[in-house]
Amino acid sequence: MAAPVAAGLAGTALPALRDGAAAFTTLAEWPGLPRAAALSIGTGLASTFISLVLTLLILAAFAGTTTFARIRRMIAPLLSVPHAAAALGLAFLIAPSGWIARTLSPWLTGWDQPPNLLILNDPYGISLTLGLIAKELPFLLLMALAALPQIDADRRLATAATLGYGRLAGFALTTLPALYAQLRLPVYAVLAYGMTVVDMAMILGPSLPPTLSTQIVLWMAEASLMQRDTAAAAALLQCALVLAALGFWRLAEIAGRRLLIAMAFHGQRYAGLDRPAAAAALTATLVTAGSLTLGLAGLALWSVAGLWQFPDALPASLTLRNWATALPSLSTTFSTTLAIATIATLIALALTLACLQAEAQLRLTPTTRALTLLYLPLLVPQVAFLPGLQVIAFSTGVEGHLPAVAAAHLIFVLPYVFLSLAGPFRAWDTRIAISAATMGATESRIFWRLRLPMLLAPVLTACAVGIAVSVGQYLPTLLIGGGRIETLTTEAVALSSGGNRRLIGAYAMLQLAVPALAFAAALALPALIWRNRRAMRGLA
Repeated sequence: MAAPVAAGLAGTALPALRDGAAAFTTLAEWPGLPRAAALSIGTGLASTFISLVLTLLILAAFAGTTTFARIRRMIAPLLSVPHAAAALGLAFLIAPSGWIARTLSPWLTGWDQPPNLLILNDPYGISLTLGLIAKELPFLLLMALAALPQIDADRRLATAATLGYGRLAGFALTTLPALYAQLRLPVYAVLAYGMTVVDMAMILGPSLPPTLSTQIVLWMAEASLMQRDTAAAAALLQCALVLAALGFWRLAEIAGRRLLIAMAFHGQRYAGLDRPAAAAALTATLVTAGSLTLGLAGLALWSVAGLWQFPDALPASLTLRNWATALPSLSTTFSTTLAIATIATLIALALTLACLQAEAQLRLTPTTRALTLLYLPLLVPQVAFLPGLQVIAFSTGVEGHLPAVAAAHLIFVLPYVFLSLAGPFRAWDTRIAISAATMGATESRIFWRLRLPMLLAPVLTACAVGIAVSVGQYLPTLLIGGGRIETLTTEAVALSSGGNRRLIGAYAMLQLAVPALAFAAALALPALIWRNRRAMRGLA
C-alpha cells in the first residue's frame, strides 16, 4: 500500500517543483485559493466532528438496548450506498425544486414556482457538510460496533452503572477511552476524506470557488500543461492541509483526554443528561436514515417519472421510457463498472486471505505501524497522489485501460476488504484446526476444507464491501481512466451538472443496485449452501 502512495506523491511533486517551483507562484496568485482552502478545512473538520459526536451519542444512549439493535439494522444498509448516489439523493430532496419543497408547496409555503434560494452549492458548504455527515455516520457507527466487543464494553458500562453514573457519563469515563483508541484510524480516514472529497463536492458543494480538491480536478482536466503543474502544486498544498488538520485533531484529542480525566476526578454522575442525549441520538438517527432513504426513493421515482411539474408532490404518470432510452449506454457502463469491481475485489480478497493465513500460520500480531501502512491510501488524500499515478500511467501507456483502473481501485478496496474480514478470520475457533492437524491434515487442507468454508459468510460480506467501495470510486476512474473509462459513478456525477433528473435517477439506481445485489448474495448464498447444516449457518 505504501508503494503506490509514495510513487503517486513523487509523481505529483515532480511537476509541482520544476522550474523553481513556479507552479506554487501561479497557485498563490489564484484569487480563490484562501476560500477554497478554508472550505476544504471547514467542511472536513465540521463533518468529521459532528459525525463522531453523533456516533458516540448513539452508542452512549442506546448500547446494549433493543433500540440499539433497531438502529443498527436501520443504519447498516446505508453503508453500501455510494457517496455520489447519496449526494444526488440528498440534492433531489433539499433542492428548491426538491421533494421537501414540493411536499410543502403551495399549501404551506405559497410557492407555485421553485423559490430562488441557494440551498444546493451554497457558498459555505453546508449542504456538502450535511451530505458527508449522512454518509460518514453509518461508517463510524459500524466501525465502533466492530470495536465494542474487543474492549468488553458491557462490563465497563455495568461497572459504571453500579457506581451510580448515568449512561452518558458512564460511557464517556469507562468505555470511550478504550473505544476511541480503536476508532482513531477510521476517524482520521473520515477527516482526510471529508477534506478532499470530489464527487460529493461537485454535486453538493460550492462552485465559485469550489473546494480545493474539486479545483484540482478541474485544473487536471484542462488541456494546458501549465494548469497541470498548478494542479500538482495545489495537490501538495491539499496534502499539507490534511496533515495540519490531523495535527489539530490530535491536539483536540489530548484536550479531550484531559477533560475526561477532570470529569472523573470531579465525581459528578451526570444522570440528568441521559434523557436529552437519548432524544438527540434518536433524532440524529432518524434524520440521517430518513434523509438518505427519502433521497434514494426520490431518485427511484424520478427514474420512472413521466410529467412531474412543480409543485406536484408526485409525478402525473409513471413510465419506463426513460430506462428504455438510456438502456444501450447504461448496459455498457454497467458492464464496465461490474468488471472493474469484480477484478479489484477478487485480487483484494486473495491478498487479504493470504495475509491473514500467514498471520495465523506464523502466529504474527499486526502492529499499529503495519495497520497504518495498510490504511495509508485512506489517510493520504486521493487528490494528492492520484495525479502522480496518472502521470506514471500515462508514461507507461496504461492510462485509459480497464486493468489499470482496476489496479487503482484495488488500492482503496484492499483496506476495506481487510477490515471486514480480519475480525471473523482471527475469531475462528483454532481448536478445529488443532483437531484436524492431529488427524494428519496439512495447513493447506485445513485452510481450504475447514476455515474457508466455515467463513463463507464473512468472505462474501467482505466481497460485497469491496464491490461497494469500487463502485463508489470516482477520482481513480476519472484520472487513471483518462476520461475513456466510464463507470456508473463517473457518469452520474457528470450528469449531475445537467438538468435531466430522469437520466440521473436511472444511473443512480443502477449505481445502488450493484452493491445491493452483492450484499443480497452475501446473505443468501450461505443460507442456500448450508441449508441442511444449521450449525454451519450459525458459524457462518
